[in-house]
Amino acid sequence: MAALPAALLAVAAVCAGDAAARTFPFGARTRAVNDLGNQFVPFHAHLWDLLHGRAGGGVLLNWRSGYGTSLLPDLGTYLTSPFALLVAVFPRERIDLAVYVVTALKPGAAAAAMAVVLLRQRRGPRWGAAVLGAAYALCGWAVVEAAYNPMWLDGLIAFPLLCLVVEWVREGRRTVLGPVVVALCWAANFYTAYMATLGAGLVLLVRIAVGAGAGRAGSAERGSGGVAGRGTGAVLGRAVLTVLLGVGLAAPVLVPVFLGSRHAYPGWTRRFEAAEWADVAARVLPVTYSFFTPALFLGAGALLLAAALPFHRAVAGRERGGWCALAAGVVLSAQWEPTHLVWHVFATPNGSPYRQTFVLAGVVVMAAWTGVAAGGWPGWRPLLGGAAVLGAVAAGAAGSALVSGAAYGLFGGAALVAVAGVLLLRAGAGPVRGAGSGREALSEAGPRGDGLWGAGALRRAGGGRRSPRGAGLRGVLRGAGLRGVLRGAGHGRRVLRGAGGLLLAGTVVVPGAATTAYADRERPARLDHYPSWGAAHDVRAAAVRGADGWPGHRTEPGRPQLTGNDPLLVGGQGAAYYSSHTPEVWTRTLAALGGGWTSHGRSLQSLDNPVTDALFAVGARWRDGRLVWNAQRLPLVTVRPSNPRELRYGASAFRNQELLLGSRVYGLPSDGVCPVGHEVFAWAPDFTGTARLGGGRPVELRGGLPKRRAAMTPLGVQRVAGARVEWRGRGAVPGGSVGCLDRALLGEAVARLRAGAAVDVRVDGDRVEARLAPGARGVAVLAAPRIAGWRCEGRPAGEHLGLVAVRVPPGARSVSCAFRTPGLRAGAAAGALAVAGLVVAGFALRPPGPAGPAGPAGVARPAGPTGAAGMAGASGVAGPAGVVRAVGAVRAVGARLRRARRPYATKTSPAHHRAVSRERGGAA
Repeated sequence: MAALPAALLAVAAVCAGDAAARTFPFGARTRAVNDLGNQFVPFHAHLWDLLHGRAGGGVLLNWRSGYGTSLLPDLGTYLTSPFALLVAVFPRERIDLAVYVVTALKPGAAAAAMAVVLLRQRRGPRWGAAVLGAAYALCGWAVVEAAYNPMWLDGLIAFPLLCLVVEWVREGRRTVLGPVVVALCWAANFYTAYMATLGAGLVLLVRIAVGAGAGRAGSAERGSGGVAGRGTGAVLGRAVLTVLLGVGLAAPVLVPVFLGSRHAYPGWTRRFEAAEWADVAARVLPVTYSFFTPALFLGAGALLLAAALPFHRAVAGRERGGWCALAAGVVLSAQWEPTHLVWHVFATPNGSPYRQTFVLAGVVVMAAWTGVAAGGWPGWRPLLGGAAVLGAVAAGAAGSALVSGAAYGLFGGAALVAVAGVLLLRAGAGPVRGAGSGREALSEAGPRGDGLWGAGALRRAGGGRRSPRGAGLRGVLRGAGLRGVLRGAGHGRRVLRGAGGLLLAGTVVVPGAATTAYADRERPARLDHYPSWGAAHDVRAAAVRGADGWPGHRTEPGRPQLTGNDPLLVGGQGAAYYSSHTPEVWTRTLAALGGGWTSHGRSLQSLDNPVTDALFAVGARWRDGRLVWNAQRLPLVTVRPSNPRELRYGASAFRNQELLLGSRVYGLPSDGVCPVGHEVFAWAPDFTGTARLGGGRPVELRGGLPKRRAAMTPLGVQRVAGARVEWRGRGAVPGGSVGCLDRALLGEAVARLRAGAAVDVRVDGDRVEARLAPGARGVAVLAAPRIAGWRCEGRPAGEHLGLVAVRVPPGARSVSCAFRTPGLRAGAAAGALAVAGLVVAGFALRPPGPAGPAGPAGVARPAGPTGAAGMAGASGVAGPAGVVRAVGAVRAVGARLRRARRPYATKTSPAHHRAVSRERGGAA
């Protein structure tokens, strides 16, 4: 099996690189950078809570983040990968290690899947397939960019899996399993699965274009003759049907994710700017890093074999041209804006603009495999041609600031080692008549032609045969009794093959590990980063857990924040929330109340303010290293008087808080000086710097709209008359930036609202029931953002200044509201239709009978009455000729079974070779 070695090589390289960089878990350097620390670790911690029944809710509504947000879109975006379930077996405080294990296993799975699909596309040396599979999994995109976005790594796995589905589609097999695989890929991560599907479609077109020609040349391709027999239109129709059924099966996940994106805050958009070609060439080399250029690095062995393909004349010209054209087309499409938009679902990403690069890596690996499997290990001429191509790429990178001497040294050294490894593999191969051009080609003959290097498979599936000269020489040696010479020669070839294989693997593993280590060191210096779980997390999590009183009150994990999703990571129920699905209504509501954000409005911060704490039922809050309690709080459901006019937020965050509270509690002094005894708050959303009350402690504000918005910040109590707020930094300080909170007025306002509020509130997952005070009338307001999906009393919920609201009928003693994820029913209906379609397709497209005698591993032979014609007959071509072929096939199978039972029919006896000769003679 090539899959296991490929997986081990990939995982070993990733772990070795992390260990060399002394990155977690092998050292003190954190790997929780950017979205890995801000999103993936907290979301996996919440998944751990869900799996262990500690999440405080169900799978539809997340009460911990954003004071109540839809959970299913986040699950479908970040947590539906099958690998995510592995976090359940780790202790919760080891969540960083759990995410690391998941992240390290995904490249291994991608390498294994690529090795399998390579051997499925064409028989060839299994160790070569393993090395190329590992090269794909260790591409620059995987180890530099996707390493801190683990959900993207599901696309790395999806591309080879979907290419495997392509092979099933071409052969008309696995009509049920194919759509299921598509569904798993799309459910794991729809974004990269979309790119992988486009890439697999391009691979299918190339396979169809070169398949007929390859079949005539007698290549080692599986089922190449069958495509022509079935027709290109039928293959393309099956491919489209397979994708549609698979996407339909994943619809219960995809539709809520799609609608969640539509309801999300838009963030920011940018125009695509193509990278300089010198930088593109530089990223082909190892140990380079850049955020806005494509990470094209691939192991030197894989690059050399792919670059040698145009010069490898033992491969049919149509195949060389097809694969080279596909690779060049994918490169150019990444640099042209219209095709760039097609790759990225018609929207330029906010971050890295070359997220489809893994498809190019897969195409290059398949091109390299085509050369090795169809024409054997290349000789000097194709290797020199390939080396010249790599030299041109290195020369083109000379004008880039991204490349270094270390990159050139590692690239050149690995290329030389790759040349040596390929030449050793060629020298250790047994001679085989080339199938594609009539020239002598080399394949890897084991001692029995079926060893680790798979030469026997190459000869049988490729139409190749042993050289008559080689067979004659062996006959002479056997006749002279010199079998020991043969054994010695076979041992020498095995040594050469082993040495060459190790060298080739080294050209993939060593640069891959080095690039991993380089990226580990560069990322914390260039991106925001966060600490791994430690003592600070333990203390805060224990304090929040001890103060939990939900739904009687919320417990805010507070500030300073550890990550952008502290409520998911350490527990509690907070305002902070960072996701691709951050609701627009909550972003705008929190900003109107004085909240802050980063990531252009997608990462909302906790708002430390007594008024908003009272409004959102916050009874305890972590602040500056300790837990503080808040007695001036309202219950989760309050009743407000009906207002004939629609209320809207204004420009001042202080006045907006008062509007939601229904009472005036702030003073806004024109001179910026608060009365003694009032609490002073600073609000300047676009200001970056510090604010300080008199001689007090300076407090940092991080503004800079639209990327960052500074939150309203407490500066302390005014104790000295005339003390002013000092601003030091840059950015606008608006009028009315200083607010003076009167705690006595706030207490009175809270008491008035509490008198008419709900007397009992029960929360059961996605449902809220509130028992009202006698005589309550007006509008019941739930302290949760009015995101899409809320229904109260059987109809869509109303809205009160961005919060869930429902009118209280006269005499009503209770109200109830429930949340249903938008798109859940539509997705379930689409999934049910896809299941029905899959059942129908499974029966309608099932072949009526076997395709005739099969080659190794059950693959139809490409020629003769048991090959393409036999498959055409079994596929529904009725008549006397089909019956005659079927009878002949049965008789041939019976004859082989009878010969297999003879005592002399063993692979190691001379009698076996005589029997095989008689069989071949009879067949001739």
